[in-house]
Amino acid sequence: MRTCRPLLLSVLGLAVFAASPVRAPASDLTGPRPGPRNPVPEGYLSAREALRSAVRNYNAGDKAAAVKALEYAADQGHSLASWKLGRMYAEGDGVPRDDLKAFGYFSRIADENADEAPDSPRAGVVASAFVALGSYFLEGIKNSNVGVNPEKAAELYSYAASYFGDPTAQFSLAQLYLNGSGVDRDERQAARWFNLAAEKGHVGAQALLGRMLLNGQGVPRERARGLMWLMLAKEAADPKRDAWIWAMHAEALEGASESDRRNASAFVERFQSRRR
Repeated sequence: MRTCRPLLLSVLGLAVFAASPVRAPASDLTGPRPGPRNPVPEGYLSAREALRSAVRNYNAGDKAAAVKALEYAADQGHSLASWKLGRMYAEGDGVPRDDLKAFGYFSRIADENADEAPDSPRAGVVASAFVALGSYFLEGIKNSNVGVNPEKAAELYSYAASYFGDPTAQFSLAQLYLNGSGVDRDERQAARWFNLAAEKGHVGAQALLGRMLLNGQGVPRERARGLMWLMLAKEAADPKRDAWIWAMHAEALEGASESDRRNASAFVERFQSRRR
């Protein structure tokens, strides 16, 4: 996936017009991470100590103090602090919701850590930032230069899905292939990416892969295996938040033969035993 660096640079360049706390991304994704840019304020011995302080304040309900500590740690190049700030601004959690600021923080992470080793402790945070950026490009940000651009969303999802093996990115990329958004419609590719995410326990991917297998959509029809994925998805899904999965499972179960139900249950047992 290293050949896609020039493509990523054109995507991440949009962080230039993000909010003021976020600096423009480096010109080279493989360049050195920035060192401290501000003097150490009173009370913080290091970026790591600032992050610890942020966690304590956040858990105590003092989100204003948490933001100040996170901003300091993020300004020292701490990717987890940037990620937490991005999530807070994206959700309006303790701060006014500001998608452009969130976009900027996620862009900083992606720009400075694109070559993070996939098995490193920070890989999940970096992959999550790529996924968040992809989602912003799918929907755009109102009153900003971040417009709807499914092609760039596909590039970002593809990088996180392939290089980091992130299941959320794999699920999101599969949806693009299934709908032909940002990429040519390709049901076989959609099934492939759904399968990779489903094997890692992604509930949405399990449900949609199950439906594809039940219907023979882009893959050979395998009713029992499709029902297996829907059983696994329903078991882990929230009945309110994921009502569509419960409904899909109920419909599939009603239309399944007794033989398919037995085989699906056996497949479920094998899958779960492999993951123990």
